[in-house]
Amino acid sequence: MEPKYIKISDLNRYIKAKFDIDTHLNKVYLKGEISNFKNHTRGHLYFTLKDESSRIAAVMFASSAKNLTFTPEDGMNVLVSGRVSVYEATGGYQIYVEDMQLDGIGNLYLEYEKLKKKLESEGLFNKDHKKPIPKFPKKIGIVTASTGAAIRDILSTIKRRYPICETILFPSLVQGELAKDSIVKQLAKAQEYDLDVIICGRGGGSIEDLWAFNEEIVARAIYNSRIPIISAVGHEVDFTIADFVADLRAPTPTGAAEMAVPNLVDINNLIEQYRIRLNESINKFIAFNEKKLDNIKNSFILKNPLAMYEVKEQKLDSTLDKLNQIIKNILERERVRLDNIVNKQVLKEPIEIYLKKKDKIALLVSKSTSVIQNRMMQWEHDLKMTINSLELLNPLSILNKGYSVVYKEDKIMKSTKGIKVNDQLKIRLYEGNLNVKVEEVNK
Repeated sequence: MEPKYIKISDLNRYIKAKFDIDTHLNKVYLKGEISNFKNHTRGHLYFTLKDESSRIAAVMFASSAKNLTFTPEDGMNVLVSGRVSVYEATGGYQIYVEDMQLDGIGNLYLEYEKLKKKLESEGLFNKDHKKPIPKFPKKIGIVTASTGAAIRDILSTIKRRYPICETILFPSLVQGELAKDSIVKQLAKAQEYDLDVIICGRGGGSIEDLWAFNEEIVARAIYNSRIPIISAVGHEVDFTIADFVADLRAPTPTGAAEMAVPNLVDINNLIEQYRIRLNESINKFIAFNEKKLDNIKNSFILKNPLAMYEVKEQKLDSTLDKLNQIIKNILERERVRLDNIVNKQVLKEPIEIYLKKKDKIALLVSKSTSVIQNRMMQWEHDLKMTINSLELLNPLSILNKGYSVVYKEDKIMKSTKGIKVNDQLKIRLYEGNLNVKVEEVNK
């Protein structure tokens, strides 16, 4: 029997139909890691889902992708649901993703990032809000679990480094649903005590174990504390929200204790260094002043006290001589001024000076009067000449000889042209005007 060959498209269509009618493939739930992620310009998402040993092609159309609460990236672990079918063009099967969520820790990470951005925008992480940690605390509060490695490490470190400091434990839950409320309650209680600093934290663990320190109410309780707080969440690599809000972040509970108190051995060494330096300074000060005292004792003045008196006496004589000379100079200068004033003519012959000034004034008055009269006569003559010139130039002066000027509508008429019978005319005489009506025009 001769074999029957079919087209590849027919085979792929047949296989696709088999996939589509299989109820087990119409709704599948997968978890895996995203790789080869591509975000198409039309909004469709193309990627590969893989685990340790297998992979499957995946596509998520824009209608489903718009509902995502996160931006997919390579390396993310996700949970997806959808249907498995065949893409006829390539003959490859793939999952058509209808819903996708971050797997476990991924969702917590989204919540962490969301809260972190919110609190940062409100200024809870600002450095200017951070309170300084006292160098030599007298009393330290510890908010953590009453049992476990964290409290043991903190207490042993403080006792070893700074045993004179008092510690007060505020036992709190640090894991589970009730932990956040317990931490907030103990932080509020600690505010009632006269504490210099508070250590708040726990030992290491997974992100779920540490989640109480990523809660908003815990962050706000730390921010609102009047007492400086050192966060001591034992997870050196990652930061919790509490680390960002606290006044100081320690990588471990032991590290927090070391930051909270100084080392008594270091303090004693420092005090010893200060003692040595202080003794050296005092000895240098004493030696300097002893040398200064010796210089004073051996000074010329103390050995010859009259010498200083003699120098002062000599200086006083010199000063008195200078003062006397200055006084003489002033008196001589003032005497010369007085002589000049006494010998002035105004004091010897005041009437004669007055008469001379009076005659001079009278002469000036006479000259001024003559000049003014001559100037007035000249102006009067100039005025008459100007009037005569204006009269000669006046076009109406001819009226004085019996002539007149004829106007029609304020226009001077030089001939009968333009004048008609019954026109109203105005005739200007030397004295007065005439308004006339034309009865006859003779051209």
